[in-house]
Amino acid sequence: MTRIPFALRAGTALVAVAIASSAGAQSTVPPEDVQQTPATASDQTTQGGDIVITGSRIRRDPLSQDQPIVFVDQEDMQKTGLSSVNDILQRLPSSGGGLNGKFNNSGNLGNPPDGGGVGAGAAEIDLRYLGSRRVLVLVDGIRYVNGASASGVPGSTDLNSIPESAIERVEVLQDGASAIYGSDAIAGVVNIITKHRQAGFMASAQLGGYLDEDDGSTQNYQLSWGNGGDGPLQVVLGANYVKNGSISAGDRAISRFPAPYSTTCADGGCSGFLPNGRYAGSLFPGGDATLIAPVLNRTSTPADFRPFVSPDDRFNFGPYNFLQIPLERFGLFGTVKTELTDNVNLTIKGIWNQRKSRNQAAPLPFGIGVAAGITPVLDNTTIDATNPYNPFGVTLDSTNFDFILRRFVEGGPRRFFQTVNTTYGVATLDGKFSILSGDWYWDVNAAWGQNKAHQRMLGNINSGNLRTALGPLAVCQATAGCVPFNFFGGAGSITQDMIDYVTFIQRDKSQQVTWDFTGNVAGNLFQLPGGPLGLAMGVEFRKLSGRFDPDPVVAAGFSSDIPALPTRGKYNVKEAYAELNAPLLSNVPFAELLELNGAVRVSDYSTSGSTTTFKGGVNWKPIKDLRLRGSYAEGFRAPSIGELFGTASRFDQQLDDPCSSDAGNTAPQRFQNNATVRANCIAAGVPADGSYQQANPQISVIVGGNENLLPETSTSWVFGGVYSPSFMPRLSVEVNHYNIKIDGAIQTVDAEVTLTNCVVNNDPTACALVTRAGSGGQLTQISGLLQNIAGIKTKGWDVNATYRTPKTQVGTFGFTWNNTFLENYDVIVPIANGTQIISREGTEQGSPSQGFPKWKSIGILDWDGANFGATLTGRYVSKLKEQGGNVMKSRFYTDAQLRFTPSFWDERFGFAVGVNNLFKTKAPGCVTCDINNFDPTVYDVPGRYYYARASVKM
Repeated sequence: MTRIPFALRAGTALVAVAIASSAGAQSTVPPEDVQQTPATASDQTTQGGDIVITGSRIRRDPLSQDQPIVFVDQEDMQKTGLSSVNDILQRLPSSGGGLNGKFNNSGNLGNPPDGGGVGAGAAEIDLRYLGSRRVLVLVDGIRYVNGASASGVPGSTDLNSIPESAIERVEVLQDGASAIYGSDAIAGVVNIITKHRQAGFMASAQLGGYLDEDDGSTQNYQLSWGNGGDGPLQVVLGANYVKNGSISAGDRAISRFPAPYSTTCADGGCSGFLPNGRYAGSLFPGGDATLIAPVLNRTSTPADFRPFVSPDDRFNFGPYNFLQIPLERFGLFGTVKTELTDNVNLTIKGIWNQRKSRNQAAPLPFGIGVAAGITPVLDNTTIDATNPYNPFGVTLDSTNFDFILRRFVEGGPRRFFQTVNTTYGVATLDGKFSILSGDWYWDVNAAWGQNKAHQRMLGNINSGNLRTALGPLAVCQATAGCVPFNFFGGAGSITQDMIDYVTFIQRDKSQQVTWDFTGNVAGNLFQLPGGPLGLAMGVEFRKLSGRFDPDPVVAAGFSSDIPALPTRGKYNVKEAYAELNAPLLSNVPFAELLELNGAVRVSDYSTSGSTTTFKGGVNWKPIKDLRLRGSYAEGFRAPSIGELFGTASRFDQQLDDPCSSDAGNTAPQRFQNNATVRANCIAAGVPADGSYQQANPQISVIVGGNENLLPETSTSWVFGGVYSPSFMPRLSVEVNHYNIKIDGAIQTVDAEVTLTNCVVNNDPTACALVTRAGSGGQLTQISGLLQNIAGIKTKGWDVNATYRTPKTQVGTFGFTWNNTFLENYDVIVPIANGTQIISREGTEQGSPSQGFPKWKSIGILDWDGANFGATLTGRYVSKLKEQGGNVMKSRFYTDAQLRFTPSFWDERFGFAVGVNNLFKTKAPGCVTCDINNFDPTVYDVPGRYYYARASVKM
């Protein structure tokens, strides 16, 4: 019984060495039907079958690619068993991750330092680890609306707002394209091509889940219908419903405790916010105390307190989190195209999508006192001597206590519910006319999109009401509804009357609206020795607006969780571009093809001023079997609404204070073993006797936008080649090198870097951003507002191979192998005496979670027979190193699928069963990651995922 699993494991490992392996049949060769579903509004092909492929507006042979593009079509998606196009794209080796269903962030982390809000339940694509804001998402070559997170105004697209049933294929351009498409296309472009033609009815239903653990269930229903598209009226309609169940962090060994694969708080990471309370100050035993046991039905006394003991008294918040968040998505789409005349068409396209998602965190950690570091109101709240639960008979203020921390277990876990509605519509007039040396194609487009989000939170405390309930008893008694609050009774002592007065249901909302008007014309000017000189020109006008409205209680400063203020802003941009493709030679010795191409785009932003970007490239086939190509591109990204106008908020970053003597501290240079650090910490107010212990591993980082931000600029070089040997017709090997440099990159200096530069290097600029409070020198806050930091430099290699055999008696066989090798990734940040280079390649950033593996590989072995098929997939991620020395070892995942298409039903029905992570490979534990000891941008949720699908065509 052990021979088959062993053979499968050994065979897959051999595949990893020989061809590395894949998530789906992602290919660098266009699908066979690419000419029937072009990447522009106008789908008329020329006599030679030329169309537009992502990365250019000029029509050309789809096999003559002069840029690195990966194609993923519906068949590829179905072979993964995944329910989201985003999850499929995030498996690409060039993908750096991005938000997905494994992020359970609201209330755990607050708002990340990118100005855009947490986007809980959203899904984003990141290329080259440059962030989702530097990837442009198009739908049929037209910009899509940015997401709305109900916690800010993101500068990126939520791919969960696009119904999968509408997608024909996805083209991923792995090259800068600002000169072609405008701002945001620094790392690349994702162009989602929707269904324009379909004959008849198609439907599928898929069920799945982690059956071994009995959780994470999924449902995926897709259907679409088209009238065939042969007449003057072409119609395609469709709908889908997707439901993903939750996975609790407490149900996986990696995440049951704050330290990976731990069973105790002794391994570090547990919280200092305790159900029985933690009390620091001169009134309490040892200056840092907790309760001996909960005190119910009476007022506590000083004798009820004992010294706080770490880690025994710390709170394990791990089991309350989700490792996979639950969500539901409902989607509708439709495309109607009619021929107005022989040469003019009108197309109307619409998308509506609703996402309902939920995430959860441990009961609220809240507290009061100058060293609490939560919110200004709470930090300055006192407990009056007349409060009936105050056991000390004196008012507790900054003269006698540093902080009182409490875990609000009586209020239950913090629960967040999101509802996000997306509406997107495009009207297109397109056609052609004849002039000069052939047909010219034109299109005029008007697009409108709205993404509107609402979030409801349960488990928060109104700090204004709390302050009244802790204040003078007479004031509380004179206030309607006020009930004195018990901060000293421990778990269970906060009664329902107290809860009713201090809690509120938090309701936040946000939205983004986009108007986009474009006009394009493309054709051939005249003949050159190698072919016609192609020209494309166009203009574009965009108007974007966005707003975020937190709950009025939050906006007034009375949240006890994440503080936030309203944000709103808008801008418009006017642009014009021109692109040339000049085939200089063809069919001559040493030049089967030699063509030059170039583009220029002029942009005028109402917020960022004017800019001009250029791109140029060469496409050379010295012999028939070999294509060499290279490009130089200038990039430009204007600050987004959230980056410009985002108001101050908070991000709770996982940090180890080098000044802390906590045994679980992972900082490589710290108080106990480094004299320089010890001296700097003492100078900052930390006790010299080494008694200071960090109260909580999550430190408040103040984040927010900056209206003085300048646009980012970039330069990128991409060169490589494709070898397709004539002696092996269906083999293609592609190698590309990329080198990207971003100047004035919009981001924050990482809080970990700021803290290290202050404590270790005594950098005054960094120390000005670090706040400590109280007699113990508690680290309470770090400032990390957005700025134009010095820059980012990254370079690496993509190596891809595809092969498919001719059709044989038993079918066809093939493989795809895609690799990305990250050679270098440097973040250059300013310090007092110049700049500092932080090398990320091969490391785990930790918080916000992001791994930078040096090698990612993904490929597929595929067999398609007459009625049966099978796919064996493998995915490899090289090791990562964390701060503190922990090494997250390399991982190899294996997926398998079997398919059956019965011939006795005219092959109208299809069935598939599969399993992802066949051998139940464990994710490596991440010590520095935000939550769940797990990097959701790199690894699978632990466990073996099974699925079964049925489909029908009529």
